[in-house]
Amino acid sequence: MDEIDFEHIQDISERRVRETSTDIKRFLYDRIDWSDRLIAILGSRGTGKTTLLLQHIKDEFKSNRDVVLYASLDNIWFKTHDVMDMVDYHYKHGGRYIFLDEVHHLEDWQIIIKNIYDDYPRLNIVYTGSSLLKLDNDGADLSRRQIVYNIPGLSFREYLYFEGKGKYSPVTFSDIRKNHVEIAEEIAEKTEIIALFDKYLETGYYPFYKEVHAGYEERLLQVIDLVLKVDYPAIETVSYATIEKVKKMLYILAQSCPQTPNMAELYRELMTDRNQGMKMLYSLDRANLLNLISSEKATLKNMARPDKIYCDNTNLMYSLTEHIDIGTKRETFFLNQVKSAGLVVQYPKNGDFLVDNQYLFEVGGRRKTFDQIKDIPNSYLAIDDEEVGRRNKIPLWMFGFLY
Repeated sequence: MDEIDFEHIQDISERRVRETSTDIKRFLYDRIDWSDRLIAILGSRGTGKTTLLLQHIKDEFKSNRDVVLYASLDNIWFKTHDVMDMVDYHYKHGGRYIFLDEVHHLEDWQIIIKNIYDDYPRLNIVYTGSSLLKLDNDGADLSRRQIVYNIPGLSFREYLYFEGKGKYSPVTFSDIRKNHVEIAEEIAEKTEIIALFDKYLETGYYPFYKEVHAGYEERLLQVIDLVLKVDYPAIETVSYATIEKVKKMLYILAQSCPQTPNMAELYRELMTDRNQGMKMLYSLDRANLLNLISSEKATLKNMARPDKIYCDNTNLMYSLTEHIDIGTKRETFFLNQVKSAGLVVQYPKNGDFLVDNQYLFEVGGRRKTFDQIKDIPNSYLAIDDEEVGRRNKIPLWMFGFLY
């Protein structure tokens, strides 16, 4: 690679950094230990992975940009240039930090990342990839080398920050259970919490809502299309016919959420068998388009029929379904925010959700009672349309403060 070739990708890097705003940052920004030599940031499209990288470069490399390079691997430049040649040139000319965006567009990406790590020992590497990526693939062992972070969409807490309605600290799951009244009172007296919560449920989960305004739903449909037609085949060996079946599966399941349809009938309609159908279903889960919940924790090696299927988040409900069921919307929000905070959620015998194998929750409106979970220890109600709760009745919106 010669100097002119490299200057082109370097110019793109500097322009992207220069034009990135650092006014508002995602919660993950301050949680990342940027000193680690190999960092992976995974998440679905539209959650702000690229902005995260560019903000860090702009903040930390103000005086010496020559040591750092940002490159998006879906750039057409890589159709005629080799990423290893770029890394080698950057390193030999004093580069010590490289940020590789959308790494799933590289064939054999794990081997390439491992080679960069091993062959350039003074180079710090940060890469981003789709939530679809399987980090346990054969071919390279990155587990001993890298630190992995996952970035979901905006929490309700972050949405308030993005809207200029207050910069609140995250609340632990324990504090929500034990101290929700005091915390809610403090927040509710400063903010029109219910009105903002309703807006968030419809159009506030993906950070790009700030850019598109009236075109948000169309942009979200475009994101879904890119995930299924670009990211999915970049990671899995799938045919065009399979991609179309997965897309059809998504739309069919979104209409029936949260009730799980007769899967055998669904597979017949999609003209596929159970094994392939289950792979498609769990791919939609990994892509953060669906959220599957079972009585037992599912693994890639033990894929069982889920007990319930939800859209991943409430914004997707508005894009994929014509009629929004308010009960499903509430449950979708609760499941999304609690799982995104890293807690384990399972489908219980009684109630709606079992969190961390010991806390039982029913989700509903302000008239919801404990009838379905009475006399069960550690049981709670997550109540919509309430600013402040009482005892074991917790406002639903508060679960959006977990991250």
